[in-house]
Parts: sequence; C-alpha cells; structure tokens
Amino acid sequence: MKKRRLEFLFLYFMIFGAYMVYWWHVPAWGVQLYAAIYIAIILFSIISLMLENRTSQHTLLWIYVLIFFPIIGYMFYLFSGQLYVKGHLFKSKRMYNREKLRRISELESKPNESRLTDNQRAFFHYTEKATGMHVNTNSDMEILKNGAETFPRIFEELKKAKSFIHIEYYMFKSDFLGHRMMEILIEKVKEGVEVRFIYDAAGSIRFSRNDIKRLKQAGVKVAPFLPLKYGFFNQKFNFRNHRKIVIIDGETGFVGGLNVGKEYVGRDEKIGFWRDTHAMLKGEAVQTLHSVFMLDWEYVSDEVLIDDPRYHTPHSVTGEDVIQVVPTGPDMKESMSDLYDALISNAKQFVWIATPYFVPNESIRTALKIAATRGVDVRVMVPEINDGFLTQYATRSYFSELLKEGIKVYHYQKGFMHQKVMIADGELASVGTANVDMRSFQLNFEVNVFTAAKKPIEQLMAHYEEDMKECEQMGPVHFYKRGLKERLKESFARLFSGVL
Repeated sequence: MKKRRLEFLFLYFMIFGAYMVYWWHVPAWGVQLYAAIYIAIILFSIISLMLENRTSQHTLLWIYVLIFFPIIGYMFYLFSGQLYVKGHLFKSKRMYNREKLRRISELESKPNESRLTDNQRAFFHYTEKATGMHVNTNSDMEILKNGAETFPRIFEELKKAKSFIHIEYYMFKSDFLGHRMMEILIEKVKEGVEVRFIYDAAGSIRFSRNDIKRLKQAGVKVAPFLPLKYGFFNQKFNFRNHRKIVIIDGETGFVGGLNVGKEYVGRDEKIGFWRDTHAMLKGEAVQTLHSVFMLDWEYVSDEVLIDDPRYHTPHSVTGEDVIQVVPTGPDMKESMSDLYDALISNAKQFVWIATPYFVPNESIRTALKIAATRGVDVRVMVPEINDGFLTQYATRSYFSELLKEGIKVYHYQKGFMHQKVMIADGELASVGTANVDMRSFQLNFEVNVFTAAKKPIEQLMAHYEEDMKECEQMGPVHFYKRGLKERLKESFARLFSGVL
C-alpha cells in the first residue's frame, strides 16, 4: 500500500513538472532534471510491474504504455494496479458480507429442485458453491423491456409502499425522470415511509447538490458510494458501484441495466432510441436482493439494517420460478467472469449474449471459442456505435478471433443497446448490471439474476430475436477487409482493455 501511495506522488510530480516545463520559462538544467527524474520514475514502475508477476502479455503491454504514452499512460497504469490492491482495500467488507449473507440464506426455505434438468441443477450447484448465494424457488420474475415498461412499473410500486423504500443506482440524473422519482420519494416520506438512497459518486455526477439537499431536508436518508474527494487518496476512486436496485417493503424488487436519466427512456436527442432490459422480482429472491442493498447501505452509512427482523419479513408468492441473485465485486468472493464462463461452458445448443461493452478476458474468449468448436450456436450482440472511443474500438478488436471460430457477431443499429443478457439453451439465463468487460469483472460492484424460469427465459429469447431484426451481422470477409486506420484504432484501444 505504501508503494501505491508513492506511485501517486510520482504522478503528482509528473503533472506538476510538465506544467512547469511547458508553461513557465524553466532553465535548461531544470528541464534536464525533470526528464531525468521522469525516466527514473518510469524505470522504477517497470521494475515494480515485473515484480508483480502479472502475465507476460500484460507486463509487456503496460511497459509499452508507460514508455510511449507519457503521463497519460502512467495514469492508466495506476488504474490497472488497483486490480492488485482491491484484496486489501475491501478485505473486511468481503469477510463481513460473506458471514451476513450466510446467515440470511439459513432463514430461507430449501429450494425445490425437482423441476430442474440435470444441466440446470449442475449449473446452480456450481454457482451456489462458488458464491455462497442460495437458489430461491418461492419467487416470481418478470422481464421488463426498455424504460417504457420499466419506469411506470417502478413508479407504480413505489406509490404502493407502506413501510420502506430502498434504492441504489449507479447513475441518477437531475432531469425530468430523476425529478419524477424524487417527487414520489418525498411524498412517501410525508406518509411515514422510510426511504434510503445510495448513489454512486462518480456515476451520479449529474445528480445536483441542490436535489440531494432537497431529499435530505424532506427526510430521505441519502448516502454517496465512495465519494470522489476522498477516493483518490485511499485508492478507491476507480471502484464504482454499478448496481441498480429498488426494494419496496421487502415484497417487490427491481434490478437490471436501467439507471435514472432521460436517455434511458429515449428522450436524449443525441443518443436516440435506448434498448435495455430490467427485471421485477417477487418472493424470496427479493430478500436476497435486499440483503445486497443493506450491506452496501451499512458500508456507506454505518447504519446496520441487516440484523433487524423488520427487513426480513418473508412474502410468499404463488410463483415457483428458480432464481439466484448473485452480487459480485471487490467485496465478494467470486467474479462475474467465472459465472459467465460457467453459463457458456454449460451450453449444449446455443449461447446468446447481448452487452453494450464487450471486452472479454482470456477465460471468456476461450469458453466462447470452445463452445463454438463444439457446435454451439454462439451469438454476440453489441451496439454499432458505442458511447466511447476506447470501448467501441476495444470491442471490435476481439471480433477477428471470434469470427474465425464461427461465432456470430451482430451490430445493433436501431439506437444504443445497453442490456446485459445471456441465454443458454433456453434453460438458463442471466439479467443484471454486469457487462462482459474488465470493469464489471474486476472493479465494479455488480448484481445479476440467474434463472431457470421458463416464462422469463422465453421473454428474453423473444426479445433477442426481435433485436436481431435491428442488427447487421458482421461478415468475416467484410471485417477482414477493413482499413489500416480502423485496425490501428482497435489495437490502440485494446491496450486499455484492463481498465475498460
């Protein structure tokens, strides 16, 4: 940890020194001194990088970045280094979460696995052992397509709240949609309903201070996740809470890809149509999802909710959907990459993936290629135009090796596709907040719902097939003929895959 702090001091020196050299009349000896110290810092960083024993590919990649991209490359190197300190930064939260979630799972009824196929049973046995999260069967799951379906249902359920509302969003904006939700929350507080609200400090940077103040004055308990003004010094600024959770009275829960902002209902003229997927839960699965919120709330506010029996009242439902809520991140044991890997490896007929950011690690790429070699129909759907240069071209840099193995790649063209969906054989599916990229696998706090429920999976498959009508399939010949300029962009963007 001391070495990491020293590296951040080096960064401050680089920036300050560069400012002095370029904007002030520094004598020649001053420029030479700055250059010598800069070179010493880079050499120190390269030696430290080699001693970390990363893979040879990653080591060489970051050596090139440090040498050929002054200062900016060093900043990205520090971001990548956070993958190796997260074990220390969140160790206590990880151990605490594991114990609390184990106790909560003991209160849940034993899942009924009689209707599961051998394939489904094998997958859930693995995920339960790997994550410690139990499978819920006394539950119900409904798939919601886009903001047009999702937000009316959320607002409807919020208005029904009698006891408490617990909300957690990565991105919450002070626009017409955010204000509409705020008005409901403030009204519910006046009715005596407890309202707690977590927002990610980086993702919700457009959540105005005046609106936060207004919520607090109305009686809403509001807390930011890892405030930026402290995060840079304790090295937590790059770990963001990407979860989207809404819990009403412990009876209804919402989770998925939709944040709160006008673009999520297609009202941003620059972005246009927004394609996304959310899920509404009822029954025991809501209790598990609620536990994730309560652990995050305790982390940001020090208020302990998870031991209070008021927040663990079981709500029975007639549905018998098989659902497993799985949080991942620096505070959890397992990575979402391992769960996606298991879902892909478990498939025998087809794997359909929809994700806005596709920057897979080696294990995911290997699983996809092996599946395709086994004759599995593997499809990857991504937006044609992404919301960032690096994410767009880093994603495209992986197409070549996928296409060679017969994996079908589709560009969604109707607008921006933001859903995070994976379907295997029509028997298993995942909906949630985690993309297929390194940020979701290593840096972000995420939560997904894995299910074997027939109706939700049929809905997801139908939606996927509808989305394919808005796609252009990437042909191998056409892709290989792309120009040198495009290939250079892809190769450059891929250098930063470790932090995308």
